Amino acid sequence: MDPLRGVNSQSSISELDDLARLLDRPRLNIERKRSFDERSFSEMGVLDNVNSPGGPSGWETPASSSRNSFEPHPMVAEAWDALRRSLVYFRGQPVGTIAAFDHASEEVLNYDQVFVRDFVPSALAFLMNGEPEIVKNFLLKTLQIQGREKRIDRFKLGEGAMPASFKVLHDPVKKTDTVIADFGESAIGRVAPVDSGFWWIILLRAYTKSTGDISLAETPECQKGMRLILSLCLSEGFDTFPTLLCADGCSMVDRRMGVYGYPIEIQALFFMALRSAMSMLKHDAEGKEFMERIAMRLHALSFHMRSYFWLDFQQLNDIYRYKTEEYSHTAVNKFNVIPDSIPEWVFDFMPLRGGYFIGNVSPARMDFRWFALGNCVAILASLATPEQSAAIMDLIEERWEELVGEMPVKICHPAIESHEWRIVTGCDPKNTRWSYHNGGSWPVLLWLLTAACIKTGRPQIARRAIDLAESRLLKDGWPEYYDGKSGRFIGKQARKFQTWSIAGYLVAKMLLEDPSHLGMISLEEDKQTKPVIKRSYSWTC
Repeated sequence: MDPLRGVNSQSSISELDDLARLLDRPRLNIERKRSFDERSFSEMGVLDNVNSPGGPSGWETPASSSRNSFEPHPMVAEAWDALRRSLVYFRGQPVGTIAAFDHASEEVLNYDQVFVRDFVPSALAFLMNGEPEIVKNFLLKTLQIQGREKRIDRFKLGEGAMPASFKVLHDPVKKTDTVIADFGESAIGRVAPVDSGFWWIILLRAYTKSTGDISLAETPECQKGMRLILSLCLSEGFDTFPTLLCADGCSMVDRRMGVYGYPIEIQALFFMALRSAMSMLKHDAEGKEFMERIAMRLHALSFHMRSYFWLDFQQLNDIYRYKTEEYSHTAVNKFNVIPDSIPEWVFDFMPLRGGYFIGNVSPARMDFRWFALGNCVAILASLATPEQSAAIMDLIEERWEELVGEMPVKICHPAIESHEWRIVTGCDPKNTRWSYHNGGSWPVLLWLLTAACIKTGRPQIARRAIDLAESRLLKDGWPEYYDGKSGRFIGKQARKFQTWSIAGYLVAKMLLEDPSHLGMISLEEDKQTKPVIKRSYSWTC
């Protein structure tokens, strides 16, 4: 057996030809007992819909309304109207959506730009609605931007870096369009985005799976774009961990929040991007070289994350009893974490049933905070084992008030307060407790929660979260985020008509209407990945 193909043999690029011939778009096998709770779907009327003909979902079309088992919510039509108003055009062709369409705000800042990470839920909504051209245009435009030389204060960035955002300038006199990109040189904090490249690869796979069209991924430009991104993140250095070392502010949490080091969000996206790239790289000389490197990294990364980032009641108890100053590869407390550094809140937060990937692990430091995006992506990428995925869902149910509250979904829990807030955030007035990235509630995370719920067979959890969102989102003007311990108040600096709040809702709705859409953003478990090994063993074994 070819060891390279084993990493993601189910979705290799060569097998997508068969998929394209068999299906108009990818559909999941509903007989997989682990991924779907058939009884829950039957109660919601979803299963009757999964294998129905008619192509991608189209909420605004009469055919879709008569086909799906849900009565379309009035918010759906409003959301589609708002999403289409946010489209950005380059030479007459749509290339993305702006971050926010808030006319009431006097300060535009960069909310009138197309962000790579922000466009992902918009792209998924268009793909699910049978409008792939917008996504194709975006992928190609960002690929062109990637090829530019990137300098910040005379320092050259890596060749594969993707922009955080770009803006299209229209000159009505010359009748020309110009694209201006931001790689971090204009961002608050001047931090380059690590996640943009990962989201780009993940979106390319989503486009390929949705359309059955492998020609875009196989173009020399896309192959080179993937290899450049992979070259950046697979480069060898002094690090002894397979995780990716990152600065604060390099992802969705784009301000100083103490996530420097190895944040869970980046590691989960890194894992998913590696597996997605493995399925699309050509089997030529250059492609095979990268596939070898990816295969080695995936094995080490999956073991490291599943072993050292995972926390449940038993593991918390083990850490509580850790011995320190252990030497040699036989050490149990490999990172020399002092048990006294465990925060008090985690003992009350951790239920007997449930678990999650903690925010960060590095020498003498464990960030025990819960981060929603990283945990949901871990489920979708199958970085989490089936047992760990179920435990994450158990935790969400057990700690619903803390992690979901009155507006889905908490970006992290708990918030940083008082003296710790001053030190960690640098007294950031936007990241005060239970606001923005410091424990704020972000409606965009609804689509990730919904996708994770469907994959783990818990659609009822997603339905409950969507019901909460539908009670307020439209009435409140689609805010960027909500404040407060339970997410009750519209964020103090939140923009209205935030595009990814709108798109995230639409994607969540369409996923519940037709769970086969999950195929474009979910990866099945890799049978070649080694099982979890006890912590008493070295991860290099």
